[in-house]
Amino acid sequence: MPAIVGPVQVINLGGGVLQFGDSLFISPKSASKSMSGSGAGNTGGFIITNNLISASNTLDTNLVDQPLVGNN
Repeated sequence: MPAIVGPVQVINLGGGVLQFGDSLFISPKSASKSMSGSGAGNTGGFIITNNLISASNTLDTNLVDQPLVGNN
């Protein structure tokens, strides 16, 4: 059944599904890759990180890491 939707403003949608009206299949997919240096993933109220020399050298020879096309 069709849906009549008025004005909509979506500011941010991360990791979820936004649906209007009927749907047969909902199959969200995502893939990500990240490289970070020393002390980059620290979280907390008071952090002291002392790094004299920090380098993230990444050699990625894969053309496709996680294919999403046709992966239902």
